[in-house]
Amino acid sequence: MFEIVIGLEVHAQLNTKTKIFCSCPTSFNEHQNSNTCPTCLALPGALPVLNKEAVNKAMMFGHAVNATINEKSIFNRKNYFYPDNPKAYQISQFDVAIVEDGELMIDFEDGSSKRVGITRAHLEEDAGKNTHEANHSKVDLNRCGTPLLEIVSEPDMRSAEEAVLYLKKLHSIVRYLDISDANMQEGSFRCDVNISIRPEGQEEFGTRVEVKNMNSFKFINQAINYEVNRQIEAYEDGVYEQEVVQETRLFNTDTGETRSMRGKEESADYRYFPDPDLLPLIVTKADIEKAGNIPELPDEKKQRYIDELGIRAYDATVICADKAVANYFDEVLECGVSAKNAVNYLTNELNGLLNKEGLTIHESPIDAQKLGAIIKNLEDDTINGKGAKKLLEFLMGEQTEVDAAIEKLGLKQVSDDGAILAIIDEVLSNNEDKVEEYKGGKEKLFGFFVGQVMKASRGSANPAKVNELLREKLG
Repeated sequence: MFEIVIGLEVHAQLNTKTKIFCSCPTSFNEHQNSNTCPTCLALPGALPVLNKEAVNKAMMFGHAVNATINEKSIFNRKNYFYPDNPKAYQISQFDVAIVEDGELMIDFEDGSSKRVGITRAHLEEDAGKNTHEANHSKVDLNRCGTPLLEIVSEPDMRSAEEAVLYLKKLHSIVRYLDISDANMQEGSFRCDVNISIRPEGQEEFGTRVEVKNMNSFKFINQAINYEVNRQIEAYEDGVYEQEVVQETRLFNTDTGETRSMRGKEESADYRYFPDPDLLPLIVTKADIEKAGNIPELPDEKKQRYIDELGIRAYDATVICADKAVANYFDEVLECGVSAKNAVNYLTNELNGLLNKEGLTIHESPIDAQKLGAIIKNLEDDTINGKGAKKLLEFLMGEQTEVDAAIEKLGLKQVSDDGAILAIIDEVLSNNEDKVEEYKGGKEKLFGFFVGQVMKASRGSANPAKVNELLREKLG
């Protein structure tokens, strides 16, 4: 039996308006090489100036993960040559990071949780982007100098499931803090996965393999499982030392396999030294305290929902995992509806329709006020449960007001006693034989009568009223 050892290095792009060491914008998808300046391009004489807002966002993260925020940290030069790095070095924090010794709790479906240590979170600049075509490559330096917060975990995770839970919680936290949009498709939240195995009971770690630049929870899960199986097979076949070497690998999303990219460098290979153009970063206790004014985080919000609204822990976890969903839920509640119905119609009914269309909550054609209005009409018996679902489906494709849609679809319930009694009398008159059977003790027929009345009313009769009046009629 083997124990899996996983550590993660996450790069979260900070959502500052300008880059970390110059005033170029960080906007995405601009024309190639347009968001650049002498500092980005490393032209002679250009000097870096640190972005204060990037420092503030790093400290906010430190507070969120119960970390130590250092009053003094240092920027270093990490030396390497690559076409997307015009300086031939990256400015990063190595000796002393601004954030150290944090923690994050991951939650499992059975209600248990586990602590994952965060070694450090340091500020650094991003590199540019290489695009490889048939027989040539192109370099876009727009991203060069974009501020990153690299978050390094302890090797505390023991399965792909734990790694993905950690990443999802981290992704949620940076969004709640609003320090990063964490858009994985755009590369604003990506990670390097360090994986090794060791026989159970062995204290020494096995050879560490890094899978580079992953930006999908699904593919991270697949890459870890593939790499673990590859290493175990090599160990069992007696070729572990030959097949599993310290290296950087890439994951092929088409084949589901990892492949060797290059040998893994040690820190000495980068020849780190303090950047002579940047003084040590000094923050005061007042700066640190001010950065601690952070919004409610997912775990706190989840507990509040459980305690104050009385909803299930599982439902609270689902809602709080995504800041946008939690905000949507809060807006639905502001419409004056019950938490129980808000949970059900958001997580089950609306979410099911959105998944079917491949839409996120941001793209939902039904906003929170509209969903609240649907639930409100359900709760005051204007429509029934079946009508509410039909209304939801209709409004996914039609931009109209809820009341107008109810009228158009004829979903308004009939709650008038006289109208319902007339339908009941007709149904009982047409089924005299079954009425006699019911009165003779065949009480299961009651459901038949309810169904006939609802059918005759074309679903418009209030079911509660139908039940009440039928019982009175049948004695």
